[in-house]
Amino acid sequence: MSSAPLPSPPSKGGVFEGVTGYHWLVVIIASCGWLFDCMDQRLFILAREPALKELLAGNADAVARVKSYIGWATTAMIIGWATGGIIFGMMSDKVGRVKTMVATLLVYSGFTGLSGTAQSWQMFVAYRFLVGLGVGGMFGAATTLVAESVPGGFRALALGSLQALSATGNVLGSLISLKIPPGAAGYWGEYSGWRVLFFVGILPAILIVPIIFVLREPEAWKQAKAAAQAGGNRKVGSPVELFRHPRWRRNTTIGLLLGVSGMIGLWGIGFFSPELISTALKDSPQEVVDKVRGVGTALQDVGAFLGMMTFTFVASFLSRRLAFLGAFALCLGITMFVFQSLNSASDAYWMLPMMGFAQLAVFAGYSIYFPELFPTRLRGTGVGFCYNTVRYLAAPAPALLGVLSTQMSFRTAAIVMSSVYLVGMIALIWAPETKGQPLPEDEPVAA
Repeated sequence: MSSAPLPSPPSKGGVFEGVTGYHWLVVIIASCGWLFDCMDQRLFILAREPALKELLAGNADAVARVKSYIGWATTAMIIGWATGGIIFGMMSDKVGRVKTMVATLLVYSGFTGLSGTAQSWQMFVAYRFLVGLGVGGMFGAATTLVAESVPGGFRALALGSLQALSATGNVLGSLISLKIPPGAAGYWGEYSGWRVLFFVGILPAILIVPIIFVLREPEAWKQAKAAAQAGGNRKVGSPVELFRHPRWRRNTTIGLLLGVSGMIGLWGIGFFSPELISTALKDSPQEVVDKVRGVGTALQDVGAFLGMMTFTFVASFLSRRLAFLGAFALCLGITMFVFQSLNSASDAYWMLPMMGFAQLAVFAGYSIYFPELFPTRLRGTGVGFCYNTVRYLAAPAPALLGVLSTQMSFRTAAIVMSSVYLVGMIALIWAPETKGQPLPEDEPVAA
């Protein structure tokens, strides 16, 4: 089997110079892997409240505190995400990007389907942890595969588009929830709507076929693997190596700070937009709430797509650091405004797209920027470490929001937590600018 061509450094030509049909296939298939991953996440976000209400139905006190259980279920998935991201990130450096994509796809689609069979809240939380393992691994494998396969001038656009297309997966999940209302009892025989939604989450497993038969391991990874096997003191896929050299140690620290800011903001605040809608429409019938949640989150994801494409444009043609600064500033202002001001269905339809635009824009930055911080032998490990280790720090955020909501209003708690975006803005002071630079490699070993 022929190998994927070695990507060239950024050139003075056009963005699409040197891009072949195979490069487009890499971007499309990798994007689909992450797209379906995000669809499964959206199904969970929309189904978790009715799922836990049904599973806790025998305990009136627990149902009254359902937001706390939602927080724990979300925290479990984030911890699984962090763990899977680190494990599969190391795996992608050691055994290959393509093989790792297959493994993560099987894990997240399989356990999403099993979530629909949960008979207790404990079982539901356990399945969400296992789903998180696969979800966490897909991002690192997909982004490193694209970064190492496409020409340098096309890299930022390809990686930004990969992340932007993930919003299509979120929209798809929201639209599916309109057809299969998660709060509907007995939607399909004895199965409630939320269970059927999770069964739908098994379908992305069919993507394994094109991954296996079309994609090839990047030549850069093959060379790095061969060099490590031939001997030398540089290990492949070792998290410890991220902290041995001052350059990689600084880049790892910057990646962690940027990541934790956006991750807490999204999973600890932004992805509670369905609960914000429930709060705003507390006196409305459940079918009305389900409809507004489905349409509102779909529009939130449309805003996310536009935000990620805007970030990609700014990062590609102006500056990576400038794009991050603008995105974090928007996150801070818009998130506080939305949680303060959303009071009706019409508010949801125009406010949530703004919040999606801001909060998801920074995630396009992660897909573009993180692969540009590490050498080939550590790229999967570094991306996985920065994108997923921060989830351990972000994991308590949903539970924290739930706890704070018992001490103050749900809205006030979210507004207070929005200050986390200041962390990302401060981290940019030390962040290196990577626009126009080739992917980094190790400095020569001193004699």
